[in-house]
Amino acid sequence: MNTPSPAPGWAIGTDVGGTFTDLWLRSPDGESWVCKSPTTPDVVTGVVNAVHLAAETVGLDTGELCSQVTRFGHGTTVGLNALLTGRSARTGLITTAGFGDVLEIGRLRRGTAGLQGLDLGDYHLRGQVPPLVPRTQVVEIAERIDSDGVVRTPLDEDSVLDAIGRLRDLGVEAVAVCLLWATENPAHELAVARLVERELPDVFVSLSHEIAPSVGEYARASTTVANAALGPVQGHYLTLLEQRLAALGMTAPIMMTTSAGGVVPARTVTERPVSNLLSGPASCVVAGQKLGAELGTSHVLTMDVGGTSFDVGVIAGGVALMSDEVTFGGADMRVPSIDIASIGAGGGSIAAVEGGVLSVGPRSAGAEPGPVCYGKGGTEPTTTDADLVLGVLDPEQFGSGGIVLDREAAQRAITDKVGTPLGLTAVEAARAIRVVFDNAMADLLRAVTVERGHDPREFTLVAGGGSGPAHAWALCREAGLAGFVVPPTATAQSAFGAGTSDLKTTASRTCYRRVLAELGPSTEDARGIAEALADTRARALATLPDPDRDGATVTHTASIRYFGQAHHVDVTVAARPDRDAVADLLLTFEKEYEQLWGKGSGFREAGFEILSVRSVAALPEAGIAGPGTGEPFTRLGTRPVVFDDADRPDETTVYEVRRPTAGQEIAGPALVQLPGCVVVVPPGGVATTDALGLIHVKVN
Repeated sequence: MNTPSPAPGWAIGTDVGGTFTDLWLRSPDGESWVCKSPTTPDVVTGVVNAVHLAAETVGLDTGELCSQVTRFGHGTTVGLNALLTGRSARTGLITTAGFGDVLEIGRLRRGTAGLQGLDLGDYHLRGQVPPLVPRTQVVEIAERIDSDGVVRTPLDEDSVLDAIGRLRDLGVEAVAVCLLWATENPAHELAVARLVERELPDVFVSLSHEIAPSVGEYARASTTVANAALGPVQGHYLTLLEQRLAALGMTAPIMMTTSAGGVVPARTVTERPVSNLLSGPASCVVAGQKLGAELGTSHVLTMDVGGTSFDVGVIAGGVALMSDEVTFGGADMRVPSIDIASIGAGGGSIAAVEGGVLSVGPRSAGAEPGPVCYGKGGTEPTTTDADLVLGVLDPEQFGSGGIVLDREAAQRAITDKVGTPLGLTAVEAARAIRVVFDNAMADLLRAVTVERGHDPREFTLVAGGGSGPAHAWALCREAGLAGFVVPPTATAQSAFGAGTSDLKTTASRTCYRRVLAELGPSTEDARGIAEALADTRARALATLPDPDRDGATVTHTASIRYFGQAHHVDVTVAARPDRDAVADLLLTFEKEYEQLWGKGSGFREAGFEILSVRSVAALPEAGIAGPGTGEPFTRLGTRPVVFDDADRPDETTVYEVRRPTAGQEIAGPALVQLPGCVVVVPPGGVATTDALGLIHVKVN
C-alpha cells in the first residue's frame, strides 16, 4: 500500500463498545480503513490507542494524521455504563411539595422495568433496581403551577434555600429540578435554578422543562434526574478526551453521536448527556439508512453484533423507526431515540450449562479478560471461542491489532464447560453454542418485524459488527430472508456512522389537543399545532452553526393516541398544518396504528389526543463521501468449516480483501476475510460485489 500524503480533509469516526473500540478512517480522496483496539477501563486510552493504530495502518505519524483531521465523530457507552453500574454522580431532586415520591411510585411496571423474556415472571427479580435518586435525596418546595400554566401557589424562596441547604449537607454533585407543570410555565424552575447556581456554584443543574418537555410526571422526573447524574461524569470524560486528542495534534472538534441519530458538538452532549445513551447502536442504523439510499431501497434491517450485544434497527419507507422512551437501570426515560431492539448476545457472550440446559449470554466476557482464545485469563467459553473451533475464524488474522487466537485453549474451555456436561464433543458443543446464539438473534429479528406488522422478506439486511457477517447466513435461514449485504466497513459500522452522520438537533414541546371523531379538528387545533411547531422549529435550528442554518432540512412529528390510552404513535406532520392537514394527520395515525396492531384494532369512536410535537433539524455532512478504490479477492487457500454437521465439516475456500471491486462472484462454502470480521458464504450460497464495495450474499 502506498503511504498517503497528509492533507486536510481526513475524517475519523470512533465507537466505544464493551469489548473493542472501533475506528473508521477516510482519506480526502475517498480511501477508507477500519481498525479495532481493545476497550480500556478508562475508555479514553482505548480511543487514543485506536487513533495510533489508524495512523500506523496508513503509514503516517500520529501527529501528521491528527493535524489533518477535519471531522472527528465519537460514540461512547460511558453514560450508559455509569447509569447501569451506579457510578453516576450523587444527585439530588427538587420537586413540588407533595410529589417527592414520584420516583418511588413510578408506574405500575416500575418493579419490572428493564426485565425481558422469562425474567418477567421471576418475582425474585422484581423491585431489584432502586430509583435513580433515593428518597433521602429528594426535597420538596412550596410552589404550584396548574396545567394551564397559571401560578396557584407562588414560589416560596425560603423553602428553596432550605432545600438547597439540605442537599448541600448530603454532598450532592448534581441537582435535578422537576416541578409540576413546568412544561407549561417554567418560571419557577428557572428561579430555582438561579438559586441553586448561586448557593452551589460547582453543582451540575438540570431542569425538566429543558431536558424532557412533555406530559408525564414520572418519565419527566426520571429523565431529568438521569441527565443530572450523568452531567459531571460525561463532562469529565469529554474534557479528558479533548485534552488527550489535542496532545496528539487534533484540532477538529469532537462531534458526539446521539440516540436520535446524527451528531452534535460535544458541548451540547455535556449539557444533555442523557441524549446519547444509545449513541453507538443509533449510528449503526444511520449508516444502514444511508446505505439503503445508495442501493435504492427504502426498507432496511440493520444488525450489529458486537462483543456484548446484538442490536437491530428498522428503516421503513426510508425512515428509521423512532421511540420516545428508553428504559435503563429500572427507569423509564423520555429520550427521543432510534428504536433499537437489543439482547445480550455478542462475540463475548458466555456459554454455560445449568440444569442440563445450554444458554448463551447475556453475561459477557467483555474486553477483560475477554474470550478464552484471547489468552488474557478468560476461563468461560464464548461465541468467539465457538466460531474459532468451528473453523470460521483464522487464529493468525483476527481484528487489526495483531491479536493471535489460541484455538486449543478455546477447545478445552468448550469441552469442560459445555461438552462434558451435555455429553458432546468439542466441535458438537461449539455448534450447539452457535445454534442457540443464532436462534436468539432470529427471535429478536422476528419481534421487530413480524410482530410490528412488517414482512421481513421485504427488507434488505445489512450485517455489521465484528461477528455479524459471520452469523448473518444462519440468521437469514432462521428468519426466512433470501440473503444479506456486508459493507466493507462492517466491523466498525457504528464508527462509520459516527464519522459520516449529519449534524442533527431535536426540539420538542407539549401541545395537548383533544379531537372528537364526530367533529374533527378545529381551526383552533390547527393554529395551536402550527404555533407549537414554529417554536420547536426555531429552537432546533438555533442549535446549528450560524452560517449553515439556511442549508438545514427540518422534519416534524406529532405524538398521537386514542383518548384514554397510555401510549402513543409518532406521525409525520406538515410544518404549518391547516384544519384539513390535521384531519389527514389523524387518518395517517389510524393507518399506522392498524399496521402496528392489526386491522380493526383502531377505535376512532374514543376520539384522539395530540400530546406533543417535535422538530428535527438536519445539516447534511459534506466532503466525506468518496468512491475509493477496490481490489480483487485474494485466495488464501482452504480450511474445514463446520456448517450443518459437526462430524462432516465442509472444505471451505478462504479469501481476503479490504474493499472489493465490482463484478466479482464466488460460490459457497467460502469465507471472505474483511478487516476485523469474516463474511460466511454457506454451502449453496453465492456472494457478488458491486461498485460500492458491498458484498451481497444469497443463501440457499
